[in-house]
Amino acid sequence: MSTLFWPNADHWSCEIPLDTPHPRLDALAARGFVRLTDLAFEIPAHEYLDLEYMDWKSGGDTNFAPIATADGELDCRGFWNTGDERPDKGARFTSNAQRCPTIKHYVESARADFGRVRTIKLEPQQHDLAMRSFHRDDNNRFNPPTDGWVVRTWLELTDHPTSYMLLMDTGPDGLPDPATEARIPLHKGSRVVVDTQRLWHVVVHNGTAPRYALITSYESGPALAAWVDSQLP
Repeated sequence: MSTLFWPNADHWSCEIPLDTPHPRLDALAARGFVRLTDLAFEIPAHEYLDLEYMDWKSGGDTNFAPIATADGELDCRGFWNTGDERPDKGARFTSNAQRCPTIKHYVESARADFGRVRTIKLEPQQHDLAMRSFHRDDNNRFNPPTDGWVVRTWLELTDHPTSYMLLMDTGPDGLPDPATEARIPLHKGSRVVVDTQRLWHVVVHNGTAPRYALITSYESGPALAAWVDSQLP
């Protein structure tokens, strides 16, 4: 693999725990992700274009529109605010949710406890630039070990078939294992569930216009497992 950047043992992702007793989804056991069928209906463009976006950088040149947060305020931070530390679940809808009823209904249709819900606006970034943002997520900070492992789902809202989500499992050295590389196509309606605390991930966006997607944190458990099973090809 030839790239200008590759994470080393000093990367902040290497400090994020992997082996914990949290219950996990069987569907993610083998590879850490599972692709769902493409969404059977269309999200109206105004439901993501007309939201209030915030300048928050993660995985490239990004802006996020918070739809559900820890306290219902428009905030892109994690749920572990000083003095109010909590896991990434039990979220409350923000004012943006009133502008996107189809998205809100879709999030609730999984009938699983959800945390951060937001749409992302990502500017184009080819492979070498994207790799500089290759990382794992700290989804389960403060999550009680008997509670379900928090994972994330993606739904592509715009159509960029030459772009893809790049995933790699974590090797014995704690770094990405190139032998496990997977690429998830980002055509409109594409959906995937990813254990982003386990998998290194970033989006390679080869388009010429911003890419929009919905990202939702869910708690693993019977409800989410049933929903995932119902959405498989």
